[in-house]
Amino acid sequence: MAKIFTPVRLRGVVTHGFGRGSKELGIPTANMDKTAVCSVASLSTGVYYGFASVSGGPVFKAVTSVGWNPQYMNKEKSVEVHILHNFKDDFYGEELRFIFLGYIRDECAFTSVEALIERIHKDIEEGSNSLETMLEFRDDEFFR
Repeated sequence: MAKIFTPVRLRGVVTHGFGRGSKELGIPTANMDKTAVCSVASLSTGVYYGFASVSGGPVFKAVTSVGWNPQYMNKEKSVEVHILHNFKDDFYGEELRFIFLGYIRDECAFTSVEALIERIHKDIEEGSNSLETMLEFRDDEFFR
């Protein structure tokens, strides 16, 4: 069961990541720049849900990973946002805004990439369902 907490607002620039989200996992993510990652250093690592907007555009549901990606033993902490919308084009260099509204789970390594993908799909479903009761945040002043 997802945990709800006081909203945390994050804004940053979308940068190139490791290229795993779309290519290896089939789940595209927008990687936030280092300044944005540092700005949420107080958050626990793990998987969160909330709403996101790219360059002042429409606001969509999103699920976000904050941490070290233990499956891949990353050396740098990252914030990777998976927006629940199919974008036609990449948006590297664009501003992304995300409101953290709830926590789904701790980050962890999995027995296989397939197990990771399966868990991410469960995270997406859980986050999307939880956000159905928080739709008013799509109109948050932060997105204007």
